[in-house]
Amino acid sequence: MNDHSSLQQPRKTGRPAPPESCGSVPSVAARKCAPLCADSRPTHVRYRVLGLIVAAYMITYMDRVNIATAVPVMQKELGLSIVTVGWIFSAFRWGYGMFQIPGGWLGDRIGPRRALTAIVTWWSVFTSATAMAWSAGSMIVCRFCFGMGEAGAFPIATRSLSRWMLPAERGFAQGIAHAGSRLGAALTPGLVVLIMVAYGWRVSFFAFGAVGLVWSALWYGFYRDTPGEHAGTNAAERKLIEDALAGNQRATTRRIPWSDLLRSPGLWTLSLMYFFYGYCIDVYLDWYPKYLNDARGFNVKEMGFYASLPLLAGTVGDLLGGWLSDGWAKRTGNLKMARRGVAATGFLLAAAAMLPATFTTLPRASVWYTCIAVFGLESTVGISWAIPLDIGGDYAGSISSVMNMCGNIGSAISPPLLAYLVRAYGWHVPFVISAGFCVAAALLFMKIDATRPIMAHHERRLAVPNLRGAGL
Repeated sequence: MNDHSSLQQPRKTGRPAPPESCGSVPSVAARKCAPLCADSRPTHVRYRVLGLIVAAYMITYMDRVNIATAVPVMQKELGLSIVTVGWIFSAFRWGYGMFQIPGGWLGDRIGPRRALTAIVTWWSVFTSATAMAWSAGSMIVCRFCFGMGEAGAFPIATRSLSRWMLPAERGFAQGIAHAGSRLGAALTPGLVVLIMVAYGWRVSFFAFGAVGLVWSALWYGFYRDTPGEHAGTNAAERKLIEDALAGNQRATTRRIPWSDLLRSPGLWTLSLMYFFYGYCIDVYLDWYPKYLNDARGFNVKEMGFYASLPLLAGTVGDLLGGWLSDGWAKRTGNLKMARRGVAATGFLLAAAAMLPATFTTLPRASVWYTCIAVFGLESTVGISWAIPLDIGGDYAGSISSVMNMCGNIGSAISPPLLAYLVRAYGWHVPFVISAGFCVAAALLFMKIDATRPIMAHHERRLAVPNLRGAGL
């Protein structure tokens, strides 16, 4: 007797057998199907990439604002005037602004994995080197070199997200990333005060530098320049991203068409808007602890607490601005107005709150008004950084680098100008100027069109020879 004769054969009927379902647990076919069914659900590696970017943004702001909290102690130890402190703040911004375009180019050219690893390592070394400064000159050199390193952070991070995040997630992704930066800035004053009280101001710079070096190692080990290169992504997530990005998944860009980029009026409208933003936010990032100490009479411990509150409000603004803009775009299908409406409202809210924050005689009321001002100002940031993704394609890193360069020219002008204005007129005038700049930024944002690719004319011109070569 055949060994297989004992196996009962299925009885044939006139009806076809129902298809096997992955939900049929006892079925052999279902058990074979289970891995395929699991693979049909997209993995979420892109969100872990976003998490690393959020951490990087936190570190950028922790490293740049720790000096603002240390200023009252550092100024006395090194014998620095308020104008000299302004130039020290400005040195970081000039290094940061001047190297925006080279930083963005580096990310587009060699890919975000290697580029971000290199620049975070660089700036972390100079964060620690700040602790060894002995004079105004040495401090200026350290802060300039630190700025050179941080210059590429946001453009290269934007490039890294452009290959991973879906278009419908970009506003929120940029919002949560910039919220991370403001959360880092908000946590920093309290941390620096604790370290200063226990160990002195210099130790805080060593500690913050070490955090950046750890992040560099984690980034290089986990991130890949495209989803297809990452072993953790499954076919479903890769397809989801590729379909959303129309299959445009190059890890690097061969040539940056700078002549076409720099002739675009839309790029300069975006950049001038960000110039005004950069000037305004730097007033709070660099000078607000000093303002609370000098103009509002808070002691060092109180200063650490109250300086954190506007930045916490800004964190909420970062999250809410991108989320509202993406939601508006999904509900109405009008991306142009979704970007314009939320950002312009944020700038106008900031302008309206800066004036009572400046002129009230109540110190704590001034802080609460400032929270509203920074909330409004920061609600624009995720949208501003989503615009290069919306209009930039493979050139998002380079476009965002030009935008951020102009923003940081504003930030570089702000610290010494504020110091001179305070010395000549007191603390009111710098905040009044900032309110005016916020109104100007709102008007400029109403001219930005997120639906018009900035390089469309360049791509069309490149397509013509290809069509001719194909005989069309």
